[in-house]
Amino acid sequence: MTTVADVIAAGDLFDDPVRPDWAARFLAEAGHHILLAYVGATPVGMVTGVETTHPDKGTEMFLYELAVADDHQRHGIGRALTEALAELARKRGCYGMWVLTDRDNEAAVATYRSAAADTESDHVMFAWTFED
Repeated sequence: MTTVADVIAAGDLFDDPVRPDWAARFLAEAGHHILLAYVGATPVGMVTGVETTHPDKGTEMFLYELAVADDHQRHGIGRALTEALAELARKRGCYGMWVLTDRDNEAAVATYRSAAADTESDHVMFAWTFED
């Protein structure tokens, strides 16, 4: 089981500094998951997933973020983390898993294809930003 200390130790894999209170909140949610990959005792990859349930669709896994340390890319770590999250999704009764990435993100596209993702689309993403 991933702990807040584990997430903090893997902080270099995240886009921004890890906040312990946010990490604790994320990990406290039953449908939120962080899987870490290690070489020895060093975290070199992470994937986060969030289960979402809809009344007429059931539960699916959203692959929220995937990261692999620069010096460990192209060694199958991203694929292994993606496959591990997919397996966790199956075990938790999810009917599927999905992720959004930019079409020009060649590393991500290659990773998800190699992990047996079966659908691509041309969705448009809209976002709302709320200022504090």
